[in-house]
Amino acid sequence: MSTRSDLLASAEILLRTKGYAAFSYADLAEEIGIKKASIHHHFPTKEGLAIAIVESYLFRFKNQLESIDDTHPLIIDRLNAFALMFAHSSESALLPLCGALAAELSALPESLKEMTRDFFEIHLNWLHANIVRGQKAGELKTELDNVKVARLILNTLEGGSFVSWALNDNYQHFSGIDFILDGLRTTGTQH
Repeated sequence: MSTRSDLLASAEILLRTKGYAAFSYADLAEEIGIKKASIHHHFPTKEGLAIAIVESYLFRFKNQLESIDDTHPLIIDRLNAFALMFAHSSESALLPLCGALAAELSALPESLKEMTRDFFEIHLNWLHANIVRGQKAGELKTELDNVKVARLILNTLEGGSFVSWALNDNYQHFSGIDFILDGLRTTGTQH
């Protein structure tokens, strides 16, 4: 990998474990084993570095969502696969990037505040679109408010990440997403 890629990967981990305000170029230099001046060569500002992290992450995240849509014809399977992304982050001792940023929203530069809001909108739009598809296909209960359901799922996954982070426990076991998904299924699709 290139120095720039190494910097982005390590900085993402620091952002998702320490937070934006708490990590520094000194932390990153120590992590990578290069001088701070080399980091400044690639990313003159911390804000620029964070923007590059979010852009890189969003690219991967959107590809993951497309892959979920392509490989899972059933909506419940899509929602489970979406939830697994949060479980994998937790297993790697990482907070979800959007959640880590949101936790520090007041300390972020305006550009990152906007990107964080956009990031949450991407989550919610994908969830909403799939819930609507599931309702139209008869997989999910049609009487449920699809906007509120999308928000409930995201709230549960993001919030569960923070609770598991604090308690250092098994996120997937305690997230509660299985209860939500069971409650969404139409009677004929329960298992």
